[in-house]
Amino acid sequence: MPKRGKKYLEALKKIDPEREYSLEEAARLVKEISYARFDASVDMDVRLGVDPRHADQVVRGSVVLPHGTGRTVRVLVLANPAKQDEARAAGADYVGLEEYIQKIQEGWTDVDVIIATPDVMPQLGRLGKILGPRGLMPNPKSGTVTMDVAQAVQAVKAGRIEFRVDRYGIIHTSIGRVSFPAEHLVENARALLKEILRLRPPAAKGAYVRSLYMAPTMGPSIKINRAVLQNL
Repeated sequence: MPKRGKKYLEALKKIDPEREYSLEEAARLVKEISYARFDASVDMDVRLGVDPRHADQVVRGSVVLPHGTGRTVRVLVLANPAKQDEARAAGADYVGLEEYIQKIQEGWTDVDVIIATPDVMPQLGRLGKILGPRGLMPNPKSGTVTMDVAQAVQAVKAGRIEFRVDRYGIIHTSIGRVSFPAEHLVENARALLKEILRLRPPAAKGAYVRSLYMAPTMGPSIKINRAVLQNL
């Protein structure tokens, strides 16, 4: 077991290990136990009763958080010239096609989200080994492959996040910053959980949501009572 630092142990004392907290309690507490000197991210971990080894049990989607993520998102739009002006007008940070495909092949991935139009997807096939492991490959299920590039860019800039269950059946994603008011963290968490419930695979058996945790980037995690799922 790794040795914990003094600040971590002090934060841990504020959490009752035998208790499951409400979303409202967790949102207030997560602000108290964060000891980072920067505006840390607030993350949620949702353990699901699915087996991601089976394609029909992979949970993947996106949701627009009501209060955003608190971070600036750099967006690249890959499209033919007919759609490029639309992307720029919507606020995309980078817009183009061949020049950015070349840059990516050379190792450039200095963006947070890549949006592409369906007609250019065949050209992106050779980028799969680079973009896939980084979670940057455009995908229709996450809304990043679309002809409506303006709407997609605006949604990402407004706080849309993408999430996907990992190989252990856990969804891990940010829902805001420690500086957010507690009520904003609660509303963002509710939006995320509601979408995860909506995406329950028909093949999933038994309890779908096994456990819920909220934690700051630097600090211990807070267990949340699953009863919150009944009031979403």
